[in-house]
Amino acid sequence: MPRKLKVAALADLHVKEGQVRPYRELFSEICRVADVLVLAGDLTDLGKPEEARILAEDVQSCSIPVLAVLGNHDHESNQAEEVRKVLREARVSILEGQTQVIKDVGFVGAKGFGGGFGRRMLTAFGEPAIKNFVAEGMSEATRLENGLRALHTDKIFVVLHYAPVVDTLAGEPPEIYPFLGSSRLAEAIDRYQVSAVVHGHAHHGKYEGRTPGGVPVYNVASHIKKPTGKPYGLIEV
Repeated sequence: MPRKLKVAALADLHVKEGQVRPYRELFSEICRVADVLVLAGDLTDLGKPEEARILAEDVQSCSIPVLAVLGNHDHESNQAEEVRKVLREARVSILEGQTQVIKDVGFVGAKGFGGGFGRRMLTAFGEPAIKNFVAEGMSEATRLENGLRALHTDKIFVVLHYAPVVDTLAGEPPEIYPFLGSSRLAEAIDRYQVSAVVHGHAHHGKYEGRTPGGVPVYNVASHIKKPTGKPYGLIEV
């Protein structure tokens, strides 16, 4: 039987200007225990290229592939494209509707967006601002689904920033659930044979959950307690 791929997943790094090698030691440790490092958004604190460069310096020491999606914080300064450029130059693969195959596992990602869950999911009715909010969520779900459709691997690993299920939000105030994720993401995931999903964004949520179709979902925000006892989750696929 082929050896399973070990994926270390981490989100909500929130790298700030002035920090010095904030993740160098952690990334070195990860490279010893995992085959792939996945970063699930909020890589920077204010979405500044200067913050991305600090992270890029640490990432360049990695000896394993590094894949990532951006989060809401990475868009704060309206310089997301520059943040992407800095990270790509450090050999980080940005998965925003894009795919990458490592060994026999297909990776696909999207930032995702809010909108709520199940029967309480926000619909495109009323003011233009509400319709625009819903349209953004639908666009992100479509971006994810297009990536999933492009993969033809037996194993698929999905990387998000926003949550696709409520399970991994437990511990957050219910009033903010609509801003932490959306069922539209889970609907896209459950139309395909996905092996695992990771996300961040919910700092006070819990580590494990499942989509309605039974796909394992992991909240890998650095603040969440994980079986590894480390800031990252270690998932075998």
